[in-house]
Amino acid sequence: MPDFSVITDKCIKDLLCLDACPSDAIHPTPEEPRFTEVTQLYIDSEACGNCGACYVTCEWNAIYGVDELPEEFEDFAEVNAEFFHKRVDIGKYSAV
Repeated sequence: MPDFSVITDKCIKDLLCLDACPSDAIHPTPEEPRFTEVTQLYIDSEACGNCGACYVTCEWNAIYGVDELPEEFEDFAEVNAEFFHKRVDIGKYSAV
């Protein structure tokens, strides 16, 4: 089963997680055109190694492992995937 992190709408785009991510899985960056259009950052599930570096730096508790998403945030696995034009089936993960 893939293991990756998910950013929820609690994100305020303070960029702390972006700077902490060793795999450059978090987008958009301030240099990308879509940065000003979005209200939050997103994690590419295929690039994420779920190392936890972003969890530690997020002061807003906006980031969860896909298998630890609270029920009210389960949709954000798909929201993150859609940003990258990908699909994720949350049904195969056990959300807490």
